[in-house]
Amino acid sequence: MTPSHVLIVDDDPALLQALPEALKLRMSELMVDTADSAAAALDRIAARDYNAIVTDIKMPGMDGFALLDEIRARRPDTPTLMITGHGERALAVKALRRGACDFVQKPIDRDYFVALLRRAIQMNELSRQVKQQQLALERRADELERTVEERTHELGEANKVIQSPLRWLLAPSQQMEKVVQQIRQLADSPLSVLVEGETGTGKELVARSIHQLSARRHHPFVAIDCGAIANTLIESEISEQVHLAEGGTLFLEEIVNLPLPTQSKLFRALQQRQVQPLGGTTPVPVDVRTIAASSVSLEREVRAGRFRQDARDGLSAFVITLPPLRERDDILHLANDFVAEASMEFGRPCREISEPAARVLLRHSWPGNVRELRNVMRRATFLAAGVIEREHLSLLDSSRAIARRSGPAAIGPSLKEITEAAAADAERQAIRQALQASKGNKTEAARRLRTDYKTLHLKIKQHGIDAGRFRKRRAS
Repeated sequence: MTPSHVLIVDDDPALLQALPEALKLRMSELMVDTADSAAAALDRIAARDYNAIVTDIKMPGMDGFALLDEIRARRPDTPTLMITGHGERALAVKALRRGACDFVQKPIDRDYFVALLRRAIQMNELSRQVKQQQLALERRADELERTVEERTHELGEANKVIQSPLRWLLAPSQQMEKVVQQIRQLADSPLSVLVEGETGTGKELVARSIHQLSARRHHPFVAIDCGAIANTLIESEISEQVHLAEGGTLFLEEIVNLPLPTQSKLFRALQQRQVQPLGGTTPVPVDVRTIAASSVSLEREVRAGRFRQDARDGLSAFVITLPPLRERDDILHLANDFVAEASMEFGRPCREISEPAARVLLRHSWPGNVRELRNVMRRATFLAAGVIEREHLSLLDSSRAIARRSGPAAIGPSLKEITEAAAADAERQAIRQALQASKGNKTEAARRLRTDYKTLHLKIKQHGIDAGRFRKRRAS
C-alpha cells in the first residue's frame, strides 16, 4: 500500500521538529514533509499531491489564509488543517468558511491532532478511490461512446447516454459483458425485444440503455408496469401510453400479467402498428419500439396456457436473459460501486467492505437481486463509520444466522433492527399466504389482506416475491 504523505507548514522551527516526530510515533507508515513558509509550501505542493496539509494561520509574508486559497485553487481535493492560537475561535470559524476541513488549537494536543489528521487522510483516500472508479467506468464507456459517435456524431449526448443506465451494467463479469454487447447490437435495430430475468436483475436498465443508445433517444421512453394495473383498466391504460410513446420506446414491464384477451389485442396493434383509441372507431397509426420484460419464462407460460404463442413471438424477436445476482461473479464489485455512490450522496466516508462483511454478501442468496444489493449497501453505508462491517448487514438472513452461531460474545443486530426484520418477515409471509390462497390473483390477494391493489403490488416488488410462481402451482 502506498504510504500517505502530509505537509506541515509553520514558521516555528521547534514545532516543525516536534510535530513530525509525534506523527511518526503514532503513524509509522506516514511520510511527513515540512515547509517554514507559505512560499516554500507552494513549491512542495507543485511537486507532490499530498494526502493532507497542515498549516499555521499566522505566518510572516503570505499567511495561512492566503496559502489556503492557493491550495484550494491548485489542489482542491487536498484536505487542509489549520493551526490557531488558544481561544482564537473567530479565526477557526473563518478558516472553516474558507474551505479548511478542520482546525487544531495551540498548545496542540498530540492525540487529538493525530485523530483529526487520520480522518482528513481517510477523506482524501475515499475521494481518490471514487475518482479511480469513475475513471474505470469512463474507460469502459469509451468503447460504447465510439460506436455511438459513428452513428450520431453527437459526442456530448453520447457521453450522457453511456454514463446513465449502462454504468450499472458495465462490470467485470462475462455474463454482463454479453448483455452489454447485445444492447449495442440491438440499439438501432427495429426488432422487438424481450428481457427476461428475476425481479431486481435490472430489466428496466436494459430497456433504457437500448432506448438511449438508439436513434429514438430524443423521443419518450414510456414504462407500463402491467402488474400494477387492474385487469379492467389495462387496455385503456396501454392505449393511452402508446400514444405518449409516439416515436420512442414503450416498455411493458411484467408482460406476463396481461390477461389473454389483452395479449391478443396488443399483438394485433403491434403487428399492424396502429391502435384504436378508447371510445373511437378509427384506428390511429403509431410509431413505437416495444421492449417487454418478464420475471418468469414466457415460453413456460405459453406451454402452461397462460400466454399466447403469437403474442410471445411478436414481442420477442430478440431475447435478452439477465442472470440472477447469486449466479454472477461480480457481487463485491457492484457492492463497492453502490457504496461509492451512497458515500457521495450521504457524505459518509466509507472506504471499504471488511472481509467478514464480504463473506456475508457472497453467501447471501439475494432473492431481490441487484435492487436488493443496492438497498442493502446504501443502508450499510449510512450506518457505517469508515468500514462496512458484518453488523451493518444485520438484516440479511445469512448475517442473522452468523450472529446466532457466534455466541453471546458476538456483536449482533440491535433491538430495533431485530424488530424491523421480524415485521418485514411477517409481512412477507402474509403476502405469500394470500397469494397462495388466491392462486396468484393479486386483486383477490389484496382483498384478503384488506389493502389496495397498488400497495400490494409495491410490497410484492419490495420483498422480491414472484407472484407468477403461485399461478404456476395452480396450473400444476
